Amino acid sequence: MRILKELFSSIPAYPVKEVFAGVFDILVWSQNLGIATTVMEEQLPHAGIRNSKNLLTKNTRELAEYVFSENWLEASLGMAAINSALPIRTKARIINAQEIILQKGREKKVGIIGHFPFVEKFKNQFEELFVFEKNPRNKDLCEKEIPNFLPQADVIAISSTTLTNHTFENIMQNIKKDSFVILLGPTSPVSPILFDFGIDAVSGVYFDDNEKSILTQVKEATPYRFIKGKKYVTIFREDYIG
Repeated sequence: MRILKELFSSIPAYPVKEVFAGVFDILVWSQNLGIATTVMEEQLPHAGIRNSKNLLTKNTRELAEYVFSENWLEASLGMAAINSALPIRTKARIINAQEIILQKGREKKVGIIGHFPFVEKFKNQFEELFVFEKNPRNKDLCEKEIPNFLPQADVIAISSTTLTNHTFENIMQNIKKDSFVILLGPTSPVSPILFDFGIDAVSGVYFDDNEKSILTQVKEATPYRFIKGKKYVTIFREDYIG
């Protein structure tokens, strides 16, 4: 994936202080604390991480190479490594994707890649709502329906785990040019590189300075939405591209 190559090329080789692969999230602590949703293979037995005993001897670029793996656990680690090595963006705004979807999507057709429970609260605000899921529930549409319905959407929110499972670029091929596109979720790389690939807003997460507290919560299997010490941030294309 070209987008992963661009992200990989953008990061320095920082020393790694800590790596933790949790049931919900993977953390890499280097220059900053980077997080990514843990994505696992659907079929058993699950594949592990190659050379897992030596992860702390690697730098961020060496860990980030895992992002190209077809083993989704390794690719999750690679995304966390990339996120740990990205600089803090001074143009990031303290606003989460939920607010942006509501602001941009009101009375419009909205497409969501991935199941986010908060969207259900707002569905009456939209002209039409399409939710696409690998494992559909309720009124979700299956992934195979993306080419049929996603091109109709005016506002589109894409889970950042599509970077991990290498489906991002295929999804983007089904988006009309004038749609407003948001990449969201803990895996999101808060990087303006995404604007070169059709994204208008990148909604991710930054953490307070107490890295050890965040690590402890993830080690205790705290679900991402309950982790304390995080703040939702978004960078917008309009702030970088005139």
